[in-house]
Amino acid sequence: MRNPLAKKFNLRDFLMSYGFVIVFVLVFFIFSVGTKTFLTVDNILTVLSNAAPWLVMASGITLVIMTASIDISIGSILFLALASANMLMLYRGMSVAIGIPMVLLTGILLGAINGLLIVVLRINPLITTMGMMFILRGFTLWITNGQVQDIPPALQVFGQIGLFKEFIIGISAVILILMHILVTRTKFGRHVMAIGNSPEIAERLGVRVQLVTFMTFVFSGLMVCVGGTIQIMQIANIHPRLGQGYEFVAIAAIVVGGISLFGGEGKIIPGLVLGGLTLVMAENGLIHLGVSPYAYPFVRGGIIFIAMYADAMKSRVLVRVRVTVEDEPALIGAA
Repeated sequence: MRNPLAKKFNLRDFLMSYGFVIVFVLVFFIFSVGTKTFLTVDNILTVLSNAAPWLVMASGITLVIMTASIDISIGSILFLALASANMLMLYRGMSVAIGIPMVLLTGILLGAINGLLIVVLRINPLITTMGMMFILRGFTLWITNGQVQDIPPALQVFGQIGLFKEFIIGISAVILILMHILVTRTKFGRHVMAIGNSPEIAERLGVRVQLVTFMTFVFSGLMVCVGGTIQIMQIANIHPRLGQGYEFVAIAAIVVGGISLFGGEGKIIPGLVLGGLTLVMAENGLIHLGVSPYAYPFVRGGIIFIAMYADAMKSRVLVRVRVTVEDEPALIGAA
């Protein structure tokens, strides 16, 4: 009897598994050929440095997605953490050496609150993080009066150094590599994937499902603040719309990078990295082509739609394979 798991090349399965790589290559090729100003060293550095903070911010929520959960509060977590620390640095004399760790600790604390509400009180993750999104943004707008804040001069200095783009790319690359190792080379990463495939089976195998789930939300809060801290060195201010919609951009990069919203699979490298670069590269390329800014959301939405369709199709294939494998013993017994 033919083994249902026997390896056989299938074009559809190949496209669903590696479609995000193909999309990345196509986008890069189209803009490289379509405009002479896209494929230059300076522009490539611009694309990488613009994408780097987004990728770091998205790496934490990627862990949440891998457990088949969701966190749409990361933008508001970032806004509160940065705005509150920035106010203390500007108006209360707090040093940057204390302010930056405070931003990260705030992200950890708020991520932990999300995790506790979901794990202990068993509130739906979407409802929990949506509530936190509105509460945290409203509170931050209240304490800042909706005003734009400049960042301290000590942080502005970083944006003025000659190799600033290379610095952003380098530090972000190190962080992403560490997150990749966490997912692929540690027990925690294996447990995250196990929960994404089936929390019940993972628990029977000895995985501490509640603790691991809690920690993914902690990482989500931490990493968005790490990436956000890098980003404000680029923009040099904290404005009322900071963090707004960041969660959806992060999820878009995750989906385009071939990481399933159904959980249990995906990688930081190359998945998330290529997904985030594809979105940033598409917008950058459209600018060089002189396309109207109103077309950017349309193109981005089209890429996301294709990626989500591929994810849905891939999930259906996996379900059929799982059913076939489970039925195989019965078929053998009946033969």
